[in-house]
Amino acid sequence: QVQLVESGGGLVQAGGSLRLSCAASGSFFSINDMAWYRQAPGKQRELVAAITSGGSTKYADSVKGRFTISRDNAKNTVYLQMNSLKPEDTSVYYCNADLVVAGTLELYRYLEVWGQGTLVTVSS
Repeated sequence: QVQLVESGGGLVQAGGSLRLSCAASGSFFSINDMAWYRQAPGKQRELVAAITSGGSTKYADSVKGRFTISRDNAKNTVYLQMNSLKPEDTSVYYCNADLVVAGTLELYRYLEVWGQGTLVTVSS
């Protein structure tokens, strides 16, 4: 059983900061890409930021210069530092990871896992 557990969401005023964390636990060989998505009420889920196992990153245009994604491979954890928050950043934020796990008929297989989501609310 593999799971992602998120923490760090909450209520913050516009201009403030929050740091989200997401830790992977369970049985797996390694973690490839990790990412943060968000979904606001009535909207589609969108990619916020992603990071490869080697540390390459990409960001949605709406968060560039304000958010920073990072990871600690020793702790199997990905972080999202969110600065200069705006009311439009209000969403449920989901962690996503591509894991390498033991296969049944094969030695290994790839497994995409999602966290349960953490609510970020930015007041104006």
